This record gives sequence, C-alpha cells and structure tokens, in this order.
Amino acid sequence: MIPFFNMKAEHEPLAADLRSAFDRVLNSGHVIMGGELTRFEEEFAAYCGAKHCIGVGNGLDALALALRARGVGPGDEVIVPSQTFIASWLAVSMVGATPVPCEIDPATYTLDVANIRALIGPRTVAIMPVHLFGLPAEMGAIMALAEQHGLFVLEDAAQAHGAKCDGKRTGSLGHAAGFSFYPTKNLGALGDGGAVVTNDDALAEGIRKLRNYGSSVKYVHEVAGVNSRLDELQAAILRVKLPHLDKSNAQRRYAAAIYSHGLAGIDGLQIPHIPANLEHVFHLYVIKLKQRDALQAYLQERGIVTLVHYPIAPHAQGAYQMMNIARDSLPLAQSMADECLSLPMWPQINDADVNVVIGHIRDFMGRI
Repeated sequence: MIPFFNMKAEHEPLAADLRSAFDRVLNSGHVIMGGELTRFEEEFAAYCGAKHCIGVGNGLDALALALRARGVGPGDEVIVPSQTFIASWLAVSMVGATPVPCEIDPATYTLDVANIRALIGPRTVAIMPVHLFGLPAEMGAIMALAEQHGLFVLEDAAQAHGAKCDGKRTGSLGHAAGFSFYPTKNLGALGDGGAVVTNDDALAEGIRKLRNYGSSVKYVHEVAGVNSRLDELQAAILRVKLPHLDKSNAQRRYAAAIYSHGLAGIDGLQIPHIPANLEHVFHLYVIKLKQRDALQAYLQERGIVTLVHYPIAPHAQGAYQMMNIARDSLPLAQSMADECLSLPMWPQINDADVNVVIGHIRDFMGRI
C-alpha cells in the first residue's frame, strides 16, 4: 500500500531532537508566551526575510487577525481566489467583510491578475492571493496592481512555506502573510498552529495585542481581542523542524520531478505548470483530468491513496449560500473541484513508490 502522506517517515530521524524539545519546555515551567515562542518567531521571520513573525493558534486565525489589525471589516470587500481551501474565505467573513471570488489561472491555479483588475471596486480594500498547493501566485504583478489602487495584500501562505517568487520567499512578498503549521504542512507542528509574517511594525503590534485578549500589558485590554497564541510546545517543535525545511522541500521537488517526467505527454491529463520565476514546494502534487473519480477508484483498488483538494468550491458550500453565486458562474473553480486529484507526496517518498503510481496512472489512461 502507498499512503497519501507518511508522518512517521518525517519524524523518525528527528525523534531525539523532538523529545529534547519537549523536555526543554517541560523543564522550563513556561507553556504559553515564553522563550520558545520568542525564538521561533525570530527564526521564522528571518527565514522568510521579514521583520516580524507573530505566532497564533492556527492558520485561519493568522489570516483573520491580519485583516482585523489592518482595519478590514463590515462594508469592505476582499478579493479571494474562486477555488481554495475555505479558510481563505472564512477569514474574510470572520472580520465582517465580503469575499469576492476571482477566477484562477487555469495553468497555475493561483489568482489571475487580469481577472483581479476587473473586480476592483469602491468597496475593495484588500487582495488575498493563495499560494495554492505550494506554488506562489504572481506576486510582482499583484503588488503592482495593489499599489495602483491602494490595496492591502495578504498572502495565504498556508501551503507554501519556503516557496519563492522572483527569488524572494513567501512571507516577504505582500504586506503580510498568514501561515498554517497544521501537522501535514511543509513546516508542520504536532497540533494546530499558525503565524503572521510582516514587515509592517504597526500591523505586527496590532496582531500581538489581538492574539492576547487585546492586551500588551497584563490585565490592560486596549482592544477587544481573542485568545489565539502559538503555545511553547508547538513553537519548540517547529524550531526543531525549521532548519530541515529547505531539505525537505528539495525532496518534495525531486519526487515531483519524477511524477512530472513520468506523466508528461498523456492526452487529457494536466500536470503542474511552474513558471520560470516561481519555485514550487509541492505541499501537494495535483493532476487534473475529467475522469478524476474513476482514476481515484482505480488507484484505491491497487492500494494507492489519493485525495481531492477540494471537492466543493467555496461558492458552492452551504456556508456561502447567502451570496447566491450560481454553481456554474465560476467555471474554472468548478472544473478544479470536479477534476483535480492529489497524488501521494511527502519528503521521504521513494522513487519506486512514485514510479508505481505513475505506472498505474498510465495504465488507466491507456484504457480510456
């Protein structure tokens, strides 16, 4: 059997260091807002090439708190991709603003700048490009457009730790970025976790207050904040993993290159497209074909686990039925929901398993 993801393979080589990190937190007597968090925030900010990192409870909170600290709220509109994990839309809803779906580029699955331009209106205050599956959006063009219209750009970098656009890492490309440290991410904790990365001093200070009950001095609450803090244990775990991130991303790219070489040239099958100025970190390796469901069942019968990211586009979810967006009004989002399939991917996946997957896909495509 070939699983979709193998967490044990990632953790086994780091087991001694992970236990050491646990002991360090246990012996410190500090479990929230201590030295491990401070040091991780410094280290991850430096890794991203930014001034500030603010650890929070999860990736959704990272996006929502960044928007709120910027002053985004009721009556405002935020342009978001038409197909993404629903957290991108939910963050906008959490601050009372309205998500405005923008169709994605059919080759990269990230925001199409030409489509963004047509959606900017008097209520537009922000753009949220999502670096989907590990590929950055075309941030140079997005930032240029945002500057023309005075818009805030918040990167949803939940799937793109270490990815690059024009040589710069995610987290340093927009005005701010939200990261998730969910356990299966390229940089994953052993539970939920997230962070906002930014070069904006005022924004960083606002998020620090908001995450901690609206307080920068104990028992003095300047704003109505929330409780969303990256705890010491998760920060310590992430500090162990961060120095290995570039290596594990390179391993993902190596496996992806085998997939792409083996699957190239098959009629009716779309493999990832990577523009020359972008560096993909392959949180997911996603193919697209009309026979997606049949292929998934075919692979499952042969012991290969695949997943669909994401089978229902945000505009078609019950959570957004009040927006009355027709299911077929965003055809690119709908085709992704209907046709995309994520293949097994983790840093330590071996060549033999990748080639087994390739072989079965070629067999299937040869029969249709």
